[in-house]
Formats: sequence, C-alpha cells, structure tokens
Amino acid sequence: MAAVKIGVSRQIVIPKKVYDQLRLTPGDYLEVELDGDKLVLTPKELIEKRLAEGLEDIKAGRVHGPFSSAKETIRHLRKSRKAGRR
Repeated sequence: MAAVKIGVSRQIVIPKKVYDQLRLTPGDYLEVELDGDKLVLTPKELIEKRLAEGLEDIKAGRVHGPFSSAKETIRHLRKSRKAGRR
C-alpha cells in the first residue's frame, strides 16, 4: 500500500504501479465516493467522453468502411497494419 500526499489544490498523485495496473491514461475519469471513513476511487468510462471522441474521428475522416463481410474487414485491417509498418 502506498501513501499519497494531498496537494495545495486538493490534488493527489496516483502511484505509478496502481496507475499502470488500472491501465489509466491522462483524461480518464475516476468516480469518488465514501465507504464509511474510506475514500474509494473507481475508474469510470463516461459515455459522453467516448461519444465525443468518436464524433471527432468521424469529422476528421478517421473512419473506414462500411464493409460487406467480416472477411473484408479483416483483410482491410491487415492491409492497414502492414502499410503502417513501412
């Protein structure tokens, strides 16, 4: 168990080991709640955030398809992956 210090702005730093184990990334959200006298932080995926990211991808043209079959989709993904290695 790691100890953390509360900063001037009420901020805490999540220890790297915990951060990595939870696979957190900058911009992720945590739900904060009290369980008796314990503070509980739970990673939370907000639908609104993911929806906004998806809409940005569409506007920027970072989409592919539609595909008529799963085989066609897989073929496209493999081709894209090979092109990215060059």
